[in-house]
Amino acid sequence: RDLIKMAEENAGEAMRMMKAQYEADSVKQEEALSELQAELGLPRVPNRIECYDISTTQGTAIVASRVLFLRGVPRKSEYRKFNSRTVMHQGSDDYQSMREALTRRFKRYVDAVENPESAAPGKQDRNETWRLLPDLLLIDGGKGQLNVAVEVLEAFELMDKVPVASLAKQHEELFQPGKDFSLRLPRNSPALYLVQRVRDEAHRFAITSHRKQRTRMGMASRLETVP
Repeated sequence: RDLIKMAEENAGEAMRMMKAQYEADSVKQEEALSELQAELGLPRVPNRIECYDISTTQGTAIVASRVLFLRGVPRKSEYRKFNSRTVMHQGSDDYQSMREALTRRFKRYVDAVENPESAAPGKQDRNETWRLLPDLLLIDGGKGQLNVAVEVLEAFELMDKVPVASLAKQHEELFQPGKDFSLRLPRNSPALYLVQRVRDEAHRFAITSHRKQRTRMGMASRLETVP
């Protein structure tokens, strides 16, 4: 057991070092961002990427996560979570949960732009995270989740300002509005690795927030405490 534990710790440390080295390599980040811009036909380099994911257990403790990557690197100070307010007693509905989270996000954008002085003293940075629009809005899911994002952007008249795409996990396909076919990036593509990292981080953050909420609600399983 001691040898297994030591091997796990060594592997974890090696992974952390590799991740840190990758994130510190600005050349690799720029390469991935430029490739992603070209593949998706984006109007600008996606230096600011927001990604959204939903985590739930049979319609309870629904949490939507937002992670933000700045120039290819996670910016954890701008991570946010949205506890569902409208779906809690209506059964599981990932589409409605995503609609609620995105609506709340872009409503905060409108509030931050129209009432910049509304931020409390010392909280201007919180206003800033809502005031800045993403260069790419990435949704975890397929066409259905993408359609929800498009509906919200259209409602706020932001379709011409916020490029949006969804990433479906089964085949790692990217879907975009108005395109009949999905986009599959090459398996060794830096752009694919980037969107996978962003999506996986949104999923990790959603799961972590979801477990905390379940614990507060007294729903956590004893199995979840097993390492």
